Amino acid sequence: MATPPLTIRNLTSTPLELVLLERFAPVSESITTFTKLTRTLSGLTNFSTPATPTSVQLAQKSTSFTNTTLSLDIAPFTTQVTDIDTPPDETLRLTFLASGQRYRLTLPAPTSRSTTLVPLSPSPAHEFTSVYLLAYSHLSIYSSANLQSWMSHIPSALPLSALSIPGTHNSPTYRKALPSVRCQSVSVKTQLENGIRFLDIRVQPENAYDASKEGLVLVHSAFPVALTGTKYFRQLVDTVLSFLEENPTETVIMSIKREGIGRATDQHLSLVLKEHYANDTTRWFTENRIPTLGEARSKIILLRRFAIDESLKAENNGRGWAVDAESWPDNTADGLCSSGEIRVQDFYEVAVHTNITKKIGFCEDHLGRAGRVIYPQHSQSRAENENGRGREKGKEVPDPIFMNFLSASNFWRANCWPERVAEKVNPSILEFLCRRHNEAAIHAEGEKREVGDGSTGVVVCDWVGLNGDWDLVRCVVGMNARLEMR
Repeated sequence: MATPPLTIRNLTSTPLELVLLERFAPVSESITTFTKLTRTLSGLTNFSTPATPTSVQLAQKSTSFTNTTLSLDIAPFTTQVTDIDTPPDETLRLTFLASGQRYRLTLPAPTSRSTTLVPLSPSPAHEFTSVYLLAYSHLSIYSSANLQSWMSHIPSALPLSALSIPGTHNSPTYRKALPSVRCQSVSVKTQLENGIRFLDIRVQPENAYDASKEGLVLVHSAFPVALTGTKYFRQLVDTVLSFLEENPTETVIMSIKREGIGRATDQHLSLVLKEHYANDTTRWFTENRIPTLGEARSKIILLRRFAIDESLKAENNGRGWAVDAESWPDNTADGLCSSGEIRVQDFYEVAVHTNITKKIGFCEDHLGRAGRVIYPQHSQSRAENENGRGREKGKEVPDPIFMNFLSASNFWRANCWPERVAEKVNPSILEFLCRRHNEAAIHAEGEKREVGDGSTGVVVCDWVGLNGDWDLVRCVVGMNARLEMR
C-alpha cells in the first residue's frame, strides 16, 4: 500500500519554512546494518534523541541522491499536507528556516522516539524536537523544553487550569511490587526531573487515633507499594520539596487519598497532614481554589480526595482547606466534582482487554474538552478572573482543572494489569496529541473539531519513562506553546 505524502504540523510559536529536501535511496543491507549500529549506540546512552546520520554517512549508504530547493511556509500552530512522497525505502533530510537560521532533520530517524532538529548555525535561537509517525508520514515539531524547569516559560498570571500538565498515577509504585500494584517505572525524583508535575498519592495513617503521630504509609488500594518493606509519605514529601527548592519556577499538584487496610478516617488523615506536613504556606498551597501559576510556584498544591475535620472547615475565611476533590466521581468517562474545581475522566474498570480501546476513546474525548477551552488573557484584572473563568464555544463557564487518567486495570486479568494497559494507551495518546489534538479538522476522516487554547489539562499516566522514553510527557508539555505567547 502506498504511503501518504508528508504532513508537517508546527506546534511552536515560531514560523517555520521548509527550504531544502534531500532524498536518499539506501541499499537495503547497508541501511539495515547502519540502523542496527545506530540503535546499539543509542542504547548505550541515556538520551531519547540520538544524533541523526551525517551527510557523509547517508551518502555512503545510498544509491541515489536528489536535492530540491523549496519554500514551504508552516505558520505557528498550523498543519501543511505537502506533496512530498515518503517511500518506505528512502531516507529524507529536511532543512527548515526559523528566524533566519537553519535546522536539519532526517526521516525516518534511526529510533522511533523523538528527535532533536540539528542547528546548522552557531548560537541557535531555538531548539526544536520532532515526533515522526511513520504509519501516517506525519511530522510534528515542538519547541524543545527543559523538562526540569518547563514552567519557567509560562506566564505567572495564568490559572493553573490553563496549563498542559503531565502527571503519574499511583506515583510511588515504582519499586519491586505485585504486577497489579506497580504503575510506574522510575522514582518520583526522576519523574519530577523529567517534567511530571502531578503526583497521585494514596496513604494510610499508621496510627488511627493519635494525630500527633505523623506516620503515613504509602499504599495502592489494600496493598503496600513495595515488597521490600514499608514506605512512608515523609520521604516522598522531602523529595518533592527538595526538587522545588532547586527549581523554584515549578509547582507540583499532589493529590492525596486515604486507602489501605486500617481504622483511620478521612478526618483523622486531614489532621495529620495539617499538623505535620502541609502547615507552611511558603511551601504548600492549601487554599480551596485553583491558584495562578505565580501563586503556586515553588509550592506543593494540596488536592484532597478526602473529607476534612470539622475544625478545618473554617480555614481560609470559611472556604475550607485544600483544593476540594472530595466528591471524586468514580469510574467515570466525564464527571465533575461537586466543588466545580475538578472535571475528571477516570474510567478504570477494563473487564476485558478489548475494553482498552473504549478507554482510549474516553481519554481522547477528555483531551478534546480541555483543548476547546479559551482562557482569559492574563492582562485581565484579578477581580475579573477571581475564580478563573474560561470560555468554551462563546459562553462563560468556570474553568475546572481537567484531570485525564490514562490508567486502567483489572486485578484478575494479567493482560489488563497497569503495564499492559499502558503499552496500548500511551502510544495511542501520543499519536492523538501529535496528529489530532486541537485540530480544526482531521484530514483523513474529515471530522470537524472546534479549537481553543489546546490545553490538555492534567494527563495522568502509567509507566512513563520506561527505558528513557519521555515522549508522551514532552508532547503534553509542548502543548503549552500557545500560552507562552500570552
